[in-house]
Amino acid sequence: MDVPQPSSPEPAAQPKPAPVVDPRLQPTPDYGSLGSGSDLTAGESDSAQRTTGNSRFAPLVAVAMGVLLAVLAASMGSARSPWPRFAHLFRSDAVPPARVAATNSSQLDRMKPQNQAEALLELAVGRSDGAVDQISSRVDGWQGKLKWDSQMATLTTAALNSSDMRVRESGIEVELAAYGLSKNSASLDYLLKSAESPDHAQKIWALWALGLMGNRGVETAQVVQVLTARLKDSDEDSRHWAVEGLALVGTSETIPLLLTTMHDDASPRVREEAACALAQSGMFTHEQRLSAVPQLLNYTDDPSLDAQTHAWAFQALTDITGQRLPNDSAAWRSWFENRS
Repeated sequence: MDVPQPSSPEPAAQPKPAPVVDPRLQPTPDYGSLGSGSDLTAGESDSAQRTTGNSRFAPLVAVAMGVLLAVLAASMGSARSPWPRFAHLFRSDAVPPARVAATNSSQLDRMKPQNQAEALLELAVGRSDGAVDQISSRVDGWQGKLKWDSQMATLTTAALNSSDMRVRESGIEVELAAYGLSKNSASLDYLLKSAESPDHAQKIWALWALGLMGNRGVETAQVVQVLTARLKDSDEDSRHWAVEGLALVGTSETIPLLLTTMHDDASPRVREEAACALAQSGMFTHEQRLSAVPQLLNYTDDPSLDAQTHAWAFQALTDITGQRLPNDSAAWRSWFENRS
């Protein structure tokens, strides 16, 4: 089956259309989670790592190119399954060995841009010294020279699932370059128009890509405004991918938006997505996630919410704090009031 693509832009005036992606790829279970070696302090990292390994749900904002393809293919309807169904997911330790043993500039200079990007992403995921800096120094020169394929999708997925924020940011940078999206107003305008497209596949791709752009500081306030407006869309899929985009933006201003969506959206799928974004996915720091804790405590026994949403609130609290408490509102409030 041919994969639907956004309409081709005018030559040299707009970025490339959305790429074909590999349907075999899956989101990883720990994308953006706060595990060992992440952006946490040593004490926080240990507790969060224990939580991540036993989470009852996997975060849904992984780059998930296979999931995105499922939407683009149009034949599969709702593309994303609930968190507990992702036990089989791709692991970053399955990434092939790096093509170069170290981030040696002279070695890299002899490689084609595509191979440079792939090798450096492998090294970055493996925490090789200097790989992230090499990506930062080279990524602008890769514009127009990278091809989006299954290998690139695998590597950017692994990068976006790293527990290291700098590696996740590198994954975004390379993904934008492979999409053919420069970090400028022309690319942004193209995405804004695509987000209004009657073509469903093009629209939801644009919502995802807008999140990537907003994360890299391209008119972030405008991106958040556009994605926020989509939270009121009558189409569940658009709301779902707007949540994905907001989680990718990763600013503190998006936390209340996700909390409101978790509480108010009519779709369990969208509410779950928002809870997951707050819990351990997207591009939020640990401190940003902690800011959601007071409201999540309120959600654990909010009589206007159903039992499943209560459970998602408890799970989000567990993933954010690393605390192993029962699903009991009083126990969680006691811990919160007496925490050091």
